[in-house]
Amino acid sequence: MKLIVDTQCWLWMNAAPDRLRPSTRALLERATTQPLLSAASAWEIAIKTALGKLQLPDSPSEYVRERLRRTRTVPLPITHEHALGVADLPPLHRDPFDRLLVSQALIEGLPILTADSQLTAYDIDTIDA
Repeated sequence: MKLIVDTQCWLWMNAAPDRLRPSTRALLERATTQPLLSAASAWEIAIKTALGKLQLPDSPSEYVRERLRRTRTVPLPITHEHALGVADLPPLHRDPFDRLLVSQALIEGLPILTADSQLTAYDIDTIDA
């Protein structure tokens, strides 16, 4: 099963896995689960670190690269189709990073692992963190 992991949940996977439900941790530990991290999330991590809103033990590039490997998370690139798909979304969520994740989920036909209840308003499958 492939799933997009939103930024907050991916950070929890790495730094605070107990914040995730036991069933969610079990899902992520299955060999058949393939978590994906959008380039939008890497961008969000880089921006929040630069603004001092997120503290990491390493530089964002080192942290993301190493944690992708450790968690078997596959990078999900942003295509023009993903970016332009945001224009077709109803204005249910204001966060541009989350809106891009929703567009990717719709286009790729994948669920999003999230703790953000606002994302459930979109016509996508979500997995509660």
